[in-house]
Amino acid sequence: YEIQASDWSSDVCSSDLQMQQEIADYLDLSASEYGVSYGGAKGNVTLTSFDGKFKVERAIGEHRIFDERIQAAKQLIDSCITRWSDGASVQIVALVDHAFRVNKQGHIDVNQVLSLRALDIEDADWKEAMDAIADAIQVTGTSTYLRLYERQGEDGSYKMLSLDPAKL
Repeated sequence: YEIQASDWSSDVCSSDLQMQQEIADYLDLSASEYGVSYGGAKGNVTLTSFDGKFKVERAIGEHRIFDERIQAAKQLIDSCITRWSDGASVQIVALVDHAFRVNKQGHIDVNQVLSLRALDIEDADWKEAMDAIADAIQVTGTSTYLRLYERQGEDGSYKMLSLDPAKL
């Protein structure tokens, strides 16, 4: 079974690379016809078959971490909370501490901290802290994901085609 699993894994990787290359080639060809480029800022794109029965989504995810500037952002946020609440309440401090908690690998969850940026707070120090958070983000790499969908006859919605053998 080891050899079969290894062969199957190699086939899946090879097929994935081939699909990614074919998508890139198709996009390059289509874009060259009109002198434009496809995909969002990160290269995400959705392609649909001519008959609309199938859809392929290419999503590019970033691997992000914070550098040392995140500590400065945390101090700025803490000083805002202290100033606003005149000795911050335990509940407010708990919310910020939750956003800055460290995972098992010793990293701060980027998305939790970035959720603080969604708060519309009109305060110069808060805005400076949010700028510090933005400056502290470092992209360490990317991963490309392909998702395949098939249109369902009943309602016309798309159902993802799983490539996971446990779900087949």
